[in-house]
Amino acid sequence: LFFCGCMASAFAQDSLFIRVHFLYGSKPQRQHQDTESKWFGGRKGGHVGIEVNSNRILNFLPQGKFHWFASKANPHSTYTLHSETEFYSILGGTGGEVKKPIVTIPVTLQQKQQLDSTAKAYLAQTPYDYALVGMRCGAATYEILGQLKLLRAYSTNKTVLKILYPKKLRRRLFKEAHRQGWQVERQEGSNKRLWEQD
Repeated sequence: LFFCGCMASAFAQDSLFIRVHFLYGSKPQRQHQDTESKWFGGRKGGHVGIEVNSNRILNFLPQGKFHWFASKANPHSTYTLHSETEFYSILGGTGGEVKKPIVTIPVTLQQKQQLDSTAKAYLAQTPYDYALVGMRCGAATYEILGQLKLLRAYSTNKTVLKILYPKKLRRRLFKEAHRQGWQVERQEGSNKRLWEQD
């Protein structure tokens, strides 16, 4: 019985995973500028978040007046949970027509518990400001993955410098996925838009 219990525990740990969702930046094709909206950040923009539970994606956003420089005393930011549909519609598109990859990462029970704890804490109180020169969605997601030891952890300032936008994180995660054998699902976006390339 003890052996069976250990095997069941090991299987449960091996079967745990998290999913990192990326929305590519884009801008309208010239011939569709009248019908397609401009997105924040254009082709250098995009968005990223971590699916912490089924169809619940944790992601970092500005809240209130946009800050050019980070303010510790007066953070204008929030962590929030979105459904997959809401997440991929955040810049104006819909899930069925956006360019996206989803990276599935196996985690241990301890890593999943730490993610749940971090999500709860960050949803209750954001740990940093959202700013052009400061933390944004890419850096914020990297910071959490660093906590889980899925990527190399850096100080906040170094994370900001290294992960300026989602593409910087995406490249690192794709490289690690190739090395570790993590699954990467991809969807091509609407041909009405010019999409960011890796």
